[in-house]
Amino acid sequence: MTTSLVAVDIGGTHARFALAEIGADGAVSLGDPVTLHTKDHASFQTAWEDFAGMQGGTLPPAVAIAIAGPVGGEVIRFTNNPWVIRPALIPEKLGADRYTVINDFGAVGHAVACADAEHFVHLAGPDEPLPASGTISIVGPGTGLGVAHIWRDGSGDYRVQATEGGHIDYAPLDTIEDAILARLRMRYRRVSAERVVSGPGLVDIYEALAQMEGRAIQPVDDKTLWQRGTNGEDSLAAAAVDRFCLSLGSFAGDIALAQGASGVVIAGGLGLRIKETLLRSGFANRFIAKGRFEALMAALPVRLITHPQPGLFGAAAAFAKEHLS
Repeated sequence: MTTSLVAVDIGGTHARFALAEIGADGAVSLGDPVTLHTKDHASFQTAWEDFAGMQGGTLPPAVAIAIAGPVGGEVIRFTNNPWVIRPALIPEKLGADRYTVINDFGAVGHAVACADAEHFVHLAGPDEPLPASGTISIVGPGTGLGVAHIWRDGSGDYRVQATEGGHIDYAPLDTIEDAILARLRMRYRRVSAERVVSGPGLVDIYEALAQMEGRAIQPVDDKTLWQRGTNGEDSLAAAAVDRFCLSLGSFAGDIALAQGASGVVIAGGLGLRIKETLLRSGFANRFIAKGRFEALMAALPVRLITHPQPGLFGAAAAFAKEHLS
């Protein structure tokens, strides 16, 4: 028996929708995604109705929603868009009698647990599949820094735990990173890893490097810096990108140690966009540079998930686990 549903992935700027089907074996199949701008819709319900119109006016009576933010409580509010979702009203407002609401990085955890091997590429450590048992740490740099882990029991079952691990303290490892921390500390009382290991963090890295070299700091946004730093157009931006990759490697290694990981996955849109840069960078060396535990770290497979829509796929997988297992 096949179950049909709508998968939704809502962030501050975009809401992505797709029809999905879950087979009798639990396998998830996604239709073509549709991306809507949150600023163009007064509410989630009007965006839902817009998507329904694109699908001929009728949608399946089941929905899985991944949300960029906390999902507990009777009212879900977004940090970067004015929408409000009341889960208890989903059956009435959307006509969905079954629903799953999950944190967006929790959804990524389900995607890691359920995606086929073809959706992963090797980054560091042994070039082998992720272990079928134990803990898999997941780190996702993007607008923020997501952290989660999954635990596999070896027989196919798993559990997902989303965390706020991106907000642990930033830990510099050399004088350049000391300078980055010093610059950020002028602005923030406490500097978390997310201030550096995220898309917007590249601006602060770049400005700290410019300050070290006595250069005038020219205002520039992070998207421009990523482009300049990865296409060879700007050597200082390239140095900033490389420093980001080093810091990501260190942070991912710290998370793996803290979670007792048997494997690690890098997720997030940013990680996928800079895949080739990561492979050429010092990411792998920084990941294993944990003193007495270097041999342990070197034995961990580190992979990058390349699924084009992990939020939508993972939301549907979470629905399957909650309602169909």
